[in-house]
Amino acid sequence: MISKALVIGAYQRKLEEIASYPEIDLTVIVPQAWKDVRGMLPLEPLYTQGYTLLADPIRFNGNFHLHTYPRLAQRMREVKPHIVHMDEEPYNLATSHAFSVSQKYGAQPLFFTWQNIARNYPPPFSWMEKRVLRQARYAIAGTEESAQVWRDKGYYGPLAVIPQFGVDPELFKSDGEPLSHSEFHIGYAGRLVEEKGLDLLIRAVARVPGKIRLSLAGDGPSRDDLIRLAGVHNIGGSVAVVGPFSSTQMPAFYHSLDVLVLPSLTRPNWKEQFGRVLIEAMACRVPVIGSDSGAIPGVIDSAGIIVPEGDVDALAAALTSLVEHPRLREQFAKAGRSRVLAHFTQAIIAAKTVQVYREMLAADSRDENTY
Repeated sequence: MISKALVIGAYQRKLEEIASYPEIDLTVIVPQAWKDVRGMLPLEPLYTQGYTLLADPIRFNGNFHLHTYPRLAQRMREVKPHIVHMDEEPYNLATSHAFSVSQKYGAQPLFFTWQNIARNYPPPFSWMEKRVLRQARYAIAGTEESAQVWRDKGYYGPLAVIPQFGVDPELFKSDGEPLSHSEFHIGYAGRLVEEKGLDLLIRAVARVPGKIRLSLAGDGPSRDDLIRLAGVHNIGGSVAVVGPFSSTQMPAFYHSLDVLVLPSLTRPNWKEQFGRVLIEAMACRVPVIGSDSGAIPGVIDSAGIIVPEGDVDALAAALTSLVEHPRLREQFAKAGRSRVLAHFTQAIIAAKTVQVYREMLAADSRDENTY
C-alpha cells in the first residue's frame, strides 16, 4: 500500500487490522512527512504492529497532483508484491507512476478515490487518468457518489465502495464523564476555508439563546475573517480558534463538546467527500449536525441532524433544539456511537479491504488457469 494519508498516526490502526489476517503480508510506503494547508505533517508511527512501514522520500512534497515516490521501483524489486494498493486519485502522477511500475513487476494495481464531481482535466492528467482506468484491476471509492463518477468516466472493472479510513472505537470513545462546563460548547474541526460554511456557523451561533461557546479546531486562510465576523456579531469573546491538534489529541477535543457541526457548502469544483470528523465525534458520543452537502447525509443518516446547506435559520434552529433538549442530545449521542460501530470502525473497513484483495487474487488465479 502507498499512501501519504498514513503519516497520520490514528489512521494506521487500519493497517494493523489488515495485517491481522493470516494470508496478508502487508508493506506500506508513506512519505517521511507530507505538506498540506496545516503545514508539514511528520510521520506519526503510532500503530505499527504486524506489518512493515517504510518511510520514503517523495518529489514535489505538498503537490497533490505531481508528487511521486522515486524509490518505488527499488521497493517493488525488494517486496515483490502481488497487489499494489495506491491510495490516490487516478489522475495523479503518483498513481500513474505506481501503476506503470506495478505492470513492469507483475503486480495487480488498484486505486482509491474520493472524487465526487465529474471533472475533466487537461493533459497530461487526462492521459494519466485514462491509462490508470485502463490498467486498474480494481477500484475502491469512498462513497457511492464517487463510484458513479468513475463509472460515468469509463471505468468498467470491479469496484467496491469503502471509506478510506474508519475510527478506532477504543481511541474515539466517550470518556465516561458527564460534561461539567456551564456553557453549551459547539465545535468544528477541519480546515478554516470558505467552503466549510463557517461564516454561516458563526451567524447561527449568534442566534442561539443561552451561554454559548464556539471552538474552531484547525487553521486556514479564513481564520482572521472568521474572528472579525464573530466580533461583528458581538460573540467574539465566545469564539476561539484552537489547535490544530494531532490525531491522538482529537478525542479530548470532542469530549469537551456538546455538539460538533460540519456546515459545508457545495461549490462548482468541490463538495463534501465524506466528513471524517463526523464519525470521530459520533464515536465519542458527541451529537452532530451537518449540512446536506455531498456525502454528509449518508454518513450521518438518522444519527444526527441534517440541515439544508447555506440555511442559517435552519442551523440556528437545530443548535437551539439541542441546547433546549438534553434528552435529544443523549438520543443522538447513542445513535451516533451505534452507527459508527456498525459501519465505520477500522476493523470493518479493514475487513472489506481484505475482501477486495481476496477477489483480486482469485481473479488473477482464474486468469492464469485459462492459459
